[in-house]
Amino acid sequence: MAFTTTIQPSGHSFPVEADETILEAALRHGYTLPYSCRDGVCGACKGKVMQGEVDHGKYQGSTLSDTEKSLGMALFCCAKPKSDLVIECREVKTLNDIPVRTLPTRVHKMEKLADDVMIIFLKLPANERLQFLSGQYIDILQKEGKPRSFSLANAPHDDEFLELHVRNISGGHFTNHVFTEMKERDILRIKGPLGTFFLREDSDKPIIFVASGTGFAPIKGIIEHALQIGIQRPMHFYWGARTLADLYMLDKAKSWEARGIKFTPVLSEALPSDNWKGRTGFVHQAVMEDYTDLSGYQVYACGAPVVVEAAHRDYTSQRKLPNEEFFSDAFTFMPKD
Repeated sequence: MAFTTTIQPSGHSFPVEADETILEAALRHGYTLPYSCRDGVCGACKGKVMQGEVDHGKYQGSTLSDTEKSLGMALFCCAKPKSDLVIECREVKTLNDIPVRTLPTRVHKMEKLADDVMIIFLKLPANERLQFLSGQYIDILQKEGKPRSFSLANAPHDDEFLELHVRNISGGHFTNHVFTEMKERDILRIKGPLGTFFLREDSDKPIIFVASGTGFAPIKGIIEHALQIGIQRPMHFYWGARTLADLYMLDKAKSWEARGIKFTPVLSEALPSDNWKGRTGFVHQAVMEDYTDLSGYQVYACGAPVVVEAAHRDYTSQRKLPNEEFFSDAFTFMPKD
């Protein structure tokens, strides 16, 4: 049985199943409430139940006192509905609503999906979760050298682990460490979330995603978030790589087609053994071949800086894309830091 929860002052309403928390349901329906630990410890999700009744669930007494409960307060990461509810809580709508934090993480799992691509799953401490917007990135803090920036490949609703896609860069100190020395259960310090590359949900314009290489990571997070919350805008995803092996999660990208995401993979240096029958050339140019007028679109581009810069230049100058509708996250690798 589902109960309806209405958020004030926004007036947004969503159904909550009897066996899920208010926070879980809100995130599932695209409404981002403040949270951090998701375990009844930190109090970030505390709000007021103005109408209705909840099961407060398990939480630490120091986080929610009996006095607060008597005044209608609840921890939405723990509380489950026992009736229809009206709650008072702010919603996270901008970057300024999410604090940047420094946290320890443990390497939970590593998967090598290509010769030079490693997927790392990071686990936060038991009483911590990182709140972020789909597409943002984190910095991995090193004892020596500059922080290394990696986009989050998981969507906010799927935050048990932080998923990073790491390409082995020639001469890169940290990436070499990942491929030769890092092991499961290693401890890393991170800072985040960072960046302004996230889905603008207040627009109804169709979207074109352009990724090169591991620029796929934040696009994956954004697309999975869009599918989770049921966005109906037309979306076309272009993924460029050198060879077929470089499309390291090709089946994942193809699976989105059944849910309405148009997908165009593009190879620039296909090998004879690839037996490639698809598009060839540079990925940003494939978009230009398919779209002569981008004036009514949004474009989200991520990957090699040269690709992102070319896309921005050509789409705005030759395809009428408004400058403010181009969103990007280009990381420049500096091999010797």
